[in-house]
Amino acid sequence: MIQVSNISKTFEDTKALGGLSCEIPDGRVYGLVGSNGAGKSTLLRIIAGIYEPDEGTVTFDGEPVFDNPKVKEQFVYVSDDLYFLPGASMNRMAKFYQLYYPNFNMERYEKLAKEFKLNPKKALSGFSKGMRRQAATILAVSCMPKYYFFDETFDGLDQIMRDAVKKLIYEDICERNVTAVLTSHSLRELENFCDELALLHEGRIIFSHDVDDIKTSAGKVQAAFNEAMTKEEFEARFETKCLSYKEEGKVIRAIVQDGVAELEQRIRAAEPVLLEVLPLNLEEIFTYEMEALGYSFDTESEGDVNENAV
Repeated sequence: MIQVSNISKTFEDTKALGGLSCEIPDGRVYGLVGSNGAGKSTLLRIIAGIYEPDEGTVTFDGEPVFDNPKVKEQFVYVSDDLYFLPGASMNRMAKFYQLYYPNFNMERYEKLAKEFKLNPKKALSGFSKGMRRQAATILAVSCMPKYYFFDETFDGLDQIMRDAVKKLIYEDICERNVTAVLTSHSLRELENFCDELALLHEGRIIFSHDVDDIKTSAGKVQAAFNEAMTKEEFEARFETKCLSYKEEGKVIRAIVQDGVAELEQRIRAAEPVLLEVLPLNLEEIFTYEMEALGYSFDTESEGDVNENAV
């Protein structure tokens, strides 16, 4: 298990993370999503032991990660800004990775290079952006680590390649109990792939939940009663908490995060004039979470501008 405890990180006058904590269980796909400059890349670099936190600790099964080569042998980190040795081909990079990762699987590497139709002898500088991302992924999974860390995992990949990369990661999770931590600014990228999603904003996690639990417990309630009802009256009467609540005469529209099925039963028992309960997708749920905290969450933004600056 990866344990992140109360970490903070500041770059000059920019506070990237502040008092952030989370636990990442083994054998899971853990997604980090958030608004621009939320701290996703910074958090991943601290987990990978690239940055040292100003405060707090990161441990792998109780062992600290920073400046600890034995722990770092257990994971591979693929940055959003890919780097390869100058003039290197995939083959040269594979030999380089072999020096550090004792379990590097050359047979797997060669097989994947052929399946992805990449020329392992060609200089990587001549590859397109998407091909470079494919090459980095192939090299990473060939290291056969216990943990994968991917920053902006699918950047530059078309849909076919995205599915192929997801399949590679998923197979390793099923067969070798690998843990994968991925960042993305797009909820749609991770919604149907992650076991757990954490929403970051302004350097802290404001929401973290099992994906299946989120999808089954949250919903949109539209109901009409014989009398008008304020948010406070609705929450007290039906024992719930609303992320969003709107009144239009005797009709209410509410967004609830937890226990929507049980809530529906309680409302029906009150014999409403009208009742409709609709599911929410993750993008809607996270947007309402942000709005409830006074934030505006842009799910269509194009990357972590502030993080890249630091």
